Amino acid sequence: MAIGTTSQSLKQALAERRALLAPGAGNALTARIIEDLGFEVIYLTGAGLANFGLGVPDIGLVTLSELAGMTSAITDVTSLPLIVDADTGFGNALNMVRTVRTLERAGAAAIQIEDQVFPKRCGHFAGKEVIPAREMVQKLKAAADARRSAELLLIARTDARAIEGFDGAIERAGRYAEAGADLTFVEAPTSVEELAAIPRRLALPQVANMVIGGKTPLTSQRELAAMGFSLVIYAGAAMQAAMLAMREVLGALKSDGSIDRVSNRLMSFAERQRLVGKDEWDALEARFGGTGERR
Repeated sequence: MAIGTTSQSLKQALAERRALLAPGAGNALTARIIEDLGFEVIYLTGAGLANFGLGVPDIGLVTLSELAGMTSAITDVTSLPLIVDADTGFGNALNMVRTVRTLERAGAAAIQIEDQVFPKRCGHFAGKEVIPAREMVQKLKAAADARRSAELLLIARTDARAIEGFDGAIERAGRYAEAGADLTFVEAPTSVEELAAIPRRLALPQVANMVIGGKTPLTSQRELAAMGFSLVIYAGAAMQAAMLAMREVLGALKSDGSIDRVSNRLMSFAERQRLVGKDEWDALEARFGGTGERR
């Protein structure tokens, strides 16, 4: 995968400020579905990796190795630019250097980092804490310096809205822009008025996060584009839909002893194989043959 090329295409799309939709993927299969549907970018959600990949809440339990492994798995099977949610960068400025280098090697086109205290919490949970702005500034400078390619984009997220108020969050985002961020992300504004004020008050391309059941009012892509947002994340939508479908199908299996009643909730076997690229592997097997005697 040509990391520079995907980063360049992402940077150009973000500059258009058309509220580019970034569905969240917590695994490589979800990423393949996102690409198959014609989206332009994939968002590797930390919450999705924690929930879907590990079965744990989004409270900072994912490790850098686990995140890098999923980054590599997704970039191996998709061609879209991948935005990677790197939480707090897994520590201080030195940890940030290693995080950026590791995720860039794994194929990230953009890396999102935030100013929460480590270990972090979901941006829409209560009880969040943020580090001093000056510490985040140093982490961003370290991240920018650690990039091997200037095309790798840095997204600086602030969770200060819940702690320091809206104006405090805007002030932090401005400082993060000066420190080298390519985009800034004011997490969890609580009204449409606050949402609309973010792109007006900050010069860099801005990120909006639509969390189903979260603190920010759900707002359409058209409305967010009119406000001037560059990127709109739907981190949990696919995962929450899959969780509901799994409960329905497995619940019917448990109660009925069959899935006849919910068979319309299942993708066909043939479509499942298409989505995971079985034809491509069949073609490789036909070209190169097996790797050893089958017993």
